Amino acid sequence: MINTDTLSQFTLFNGLPESLLMEITAISTEAAYKIGDFVFKEGEKADKLHFLLNGSVALRVKLTSRPDSVTVSFVSTPYQSFGWSGVVAPFHYTSSAECDEDSNLLIIPAGPFMALLEKYPEAGFQVMKRIAEIIADRLRNSRQALLKTM
Repeated sequence: MINTDTLSQFTLFNGLPESLLMEITAISTEAAYKIGDFVFKEGEKADKLHFLLNGSVALRVKLTSRPDSVTVSFVSTPYQSFGWSGVVAPFHYTSSAECDEDSNLLIIPAGPFMALLEKYPEAGFQVMKRIAEIIADRLRNSRQALLKTM
């Protein structure tokens, strides 16, 4: 089971109150994935947030103009998060997450997580600001990757 010290290493959770971190650990699970496994697929219902403990995960999107998916980002540094679609409407993954190597992830269910952010609104605001930064970064990466395919 994940502890609050490890949880606070994630940028998303850095500086949050210990009481909130303890509640997040209580709803978190760890999962192991093998190379080639999909954590989730583009278009699926998004109901979880994912956090890399170790390994590497490629985020890929399908283009109607190409038979293969285009890699728009890699999550390969421990403590990075992905799967933000779980907390942003319309709650469908905007890319597929495929393991490029064996990976261990922390998984947090989106519904209970959002309830905790509502319970701790000041910390919730900080978390959502950080999620907005992640979305902006992924949008930049996606744009650059897609421009290279043209």
